[in-house]
Amino acid sequence: MSIYKQVLGEDFHQLHPMLQKRYEMMGERPIRGEGVMTEIQGGPKLLKPLMKLGMKRKLLFPESGEDVPFTIINSPRGKRKQIHWERQFHFPNNTRYFNALMSLNEESLVIEDYLGEPALVYSDLIFKVDSGALTIRSHKQRLVLGKIEIPLPRWFQRLAVVKESYHDQSKKFEIAVQVRNPLMGQIFSYKGEFTSEDIT
Repeated sequence: MSIYKQVLGEDFHQLHPMLQKRYEMMGERPIRGEGVMTEIQGGPKLLKPLMKLGMKRKLLFPESGEDVPFTIINSPRGKRKQIHWERQFHFPNNTRYFNALMSLNEESLVIEDYLGEPALVYSDLIFKVDSGALTIRSHKQRLVLGKIEIPLPRWFQRLAVVKESYHDQSKKFEIAVQVRNPLMGQIFSYKGEFTSEDIT
């Protein structure tokens, strides 16, 4: 059973059928999607050094843009039902990444999200279904320094909200991601749509 189906329980069946297929199939085999991010925005200029560090870890990046080609690949990994998320943003002169490795804590029924390669930030994720769409919110976070994980006070956290839905008329998945900090405001955001020939 998919880790996302486990964490959502009966609410999983309230997702749009195409989202159910997408999040069920992730645990079985790699799924590739391609589309366009209509808008990608960064944060304040003083965060540029942080963005450049994140770029090296496939976590954040300094570029902004419109109508940026996008690829997403979700792959099952390891014995803990881990799901690798590889998000590729194809800017004119380079490709940037926003990658993560998710797994399920079966005791707490919380999705554990390690962001970056190697991981730089850890976050609990809270999943909720609303009108057929999926909303994912970050919760408790830790800074990852090798094998050491340091809890982050809320004002140092990057608070993420992800909304994913499926549009019946366009037959496309729609995604909107916003990452904010209580002190700095917006750190990073993107929105757009994609399709997947792996999901029928």
